[in-house]
Amino acid sequence: MDRLCCFNSPYSEFVGVRSSCSSGKGRSHQGPTKYGFSLVKGKANHPMEDYHVAKFVQVKGRELGLFAIYDGHLGDSVPAYLQKHLFANILKEEEFWTDPNRSISKAYERTDQAILSHSPDLGRGGSTAVTAILINGQKLWIANVGDSRAVLSRGGQAIQMTTDHEPNTERGSIENRGGFVSNMPGDVPRVNGQLAVSRAFGDKSLKSHLRSDPDIQNADIDFNTELLILASDGLWKVWHFIVNNFWTRICYQQDTTSVHREHLPIYDEVW
Repeated sequence: MDRLCCFNSPYSEFVGVRSSCSSGKGRSHQGPTKYGFSLVKGKANHPMEDYHVAKFVQVKGRELGLFAIYDGHLGDSVPAYLQKHLFANILKEEEFWTDPNRSISKAYERTDQAILSHSPDLGRGGSTAVTAILINGQKLWIANVGDSRAVLSRGGQAIQMTTDHEPNTERGSIENRGGFVSNMPGDVPRVNGQLAVSRAFGDKSLKSHLRSDPDIQNADIDFNTELLILASDGLWKVWHFIVNNFWTRICYQQDTTSVHREHLPIYDEVW
């Protein structure tokens, strides 16, 4: 279970979180923005398959905040590859500074092609992805493949910045590619009875029926922007009611210190 939170309380503070057994934090060198992450291993009886990115870098005189959640399945090779290569591939695109939307889309597709070409080494698994790029603390670009989400809080209102790519909602695309969507009692819809998302990196055996092109959104960051959370599906689907309560309370809390102190019990409860 992964989540990456960005707080602007009262102005600009970023905090990130993900699953395993460690934590960390950092901050912008050019502004008040801070981030952090905490890794907590879930209850699944297999090794950790989720990876994250949370850092600030300097590129061509600009500061970029790079944040991501990669939620793997059937092994950790594909999310580990994404952690190392996806942002690098985005920033290699010559048009990134003039057309981030096109560059992000191209890099997602090219990264997936590279994963498929290395399938003997990376195995048969795959990964979802949600990425956020913050440019000079002012412009935010969000992209996703799969069912991990990014949600932005502005003026006390939660705004979903991603699209859940689920088999039932993209049934037409799957069937047009020769696949099918199963709906077995007691189970979630799955592509060819196997995968619970309709877009993913990797998954070579299903790739002819899947897509890897991302949905992309952008937002201007200003004083009304309070919070950004990147999270895998486990947080949103399993703990939806707790997250809503946490969100409502934190968005209206003005004192950053008391925000962290007040909500630590909720973190313990959820994770």
